[in-house]
Amino acid sequence: MRIERKKMDELIAWKNSSRRKPLIVRGVRQCGKTWLLKEFGRLHFKETAYFNFERQRDLSSLFTGTIDPERIIMELGVLSGKTLKPQLTLIIFDEIQNSPEALNSLKYFCEERREYAIVAAGSLLGVTLSAQTGFPVGKVNFMELTPCTFSEYLAAADPALAGYCNQIAVLSPLSDAFTRRLEKHLRDYLAWGGMPEVLTTFMETADIAETEAVQQEILQSYELDFSKHAPDRDIPKLFLLWNSIPAQLARENAKFMYGEVKSGARAKDLEDALRWLLEAGLIHRINRLEQPAIPVTAYEDRRNFKIYLADTGILRKMAQVPVSAVLLNKDIFGEFKGRLVENYVQQQLAAMGVNPIHYWTSGNTAEVDFVIQLDEMVLPVEVKSGLNVRSHSMQVYRGKYNPEVAIRFSMQNLKYDNGLLNIPLYLIDQLPRFLNGLIPESSAP
Repeated sequence: MRIERKKMDELIAWKNSSRRKPLIVRGVRQCGKTWLLKEFGRLHFKETAYFNFERQRDLSSLFTGTIDPERIIMELGVLSGKTLKPQLTLIIFDEIQNSPEALNSLKYFCEERREYAIVAAGSLLGVTLSAQTGFPVGKVNFMELTPCTFSEYLAAADPALAGYCNQIAVLSPLSDAFTRRLEKHLRDYLAWGGMPEVLTTFMETADIAETEAVQQEILQSYELDFSKHAPDRDIPKLFLLWNSIPAQLARENAKFMYGEVKSGARAKDLEDALRWLLEAGLIHRINRLEQPAIPVTAYEDRRNFKIYLADTGILRKMAQVPVSAVLLNKDIFGEFKGRLVENYVQQQLAAMGVNPIHYWTSGNTAEVDFVIQLDEMVLPVEVKSGLNVRSHSMQVYRGKYNPEVAIRFSMQNLKYDNGLLNIPLYLIDQLPRFLNGLIPESSAP
């Protein structure tokens, strides 16, 4: 069972660009970087030369001393038993964070041998790049890979239904025949998240115990990274901070509290550990927005923020929410106060390239889950995990700022009414398309 990734189109555009530079692909561990790059090579190049700096420890020796791209290409060809040809061979440097010398060599390939198609990937590249001094900005291209989105999963699990969603042209309710199937797939995704191996295991076996075992292995691999790659002084704090996230989200307003990690802890005590998790791609930080104006970053309050996990399935696992509570309960996620659904929305928005994402509060009287900027629009986003969608907070926000459109993601059907666009949670990735086609006639009966 294969899950086609939308980032393939971005890779093809990179291949064909006249301004192509070596490409660095960043993404959390197990999100599918290696598979995607090998598949890219299989489909769009004559051959692929794959090098793994974690498994092939002696590879780094090729990049020591004077960096001569032509010599390195020749020696890599000898090691791989292939002739590495410009434009015809995709050269993959995997787990390149294990070789700072190889990472640094990318600038020389950019300056002297740009005709070679070189892609570098690694699970902790964000951490490595932040620690490395002298890495030249402007000598490489970057691409972010996230866990699979719901729409990518749907396209693999139910291709016909995914095709139907992509063709919805009118902002009017879907028939029950489609909503029931979509809700079932949404529950599956919310339970398992977007890690490709987890999803493919579930689709191929329908075995809950086996799928949970794969999910647990991924969670353990994250925690092993703490011990193997983080500074020794930060390891205890990393575990404390990481394990506190479900409880932080379970709080009434979900605002991150340093004291919840360790009694008496302050920002200065944990900021290094927090930065490490961010750079590893394991968490997303959502700052409070004081005023929804452009540029939004000028109005953010960095002292108040929320933390969401990179993958909703991992959050469910860490929070010890039983799979049955997601797959079978009528009140979807009532037990976890809708935080899993919020995490799902944040995860999908991030995968769509929405950045930055904020939240908004007005004292203790109102709170809007997310505020996003799309082109020149700053839009409030409310998340509701069930059918009860009444929101005092959204009314306060709209009354104060009069946004062009307000967005609500919920389990209610698709509808546009009086400036409020309600999108079912299973159609979240259609947001840009719905907004582009939004006209007053869309709300007409």
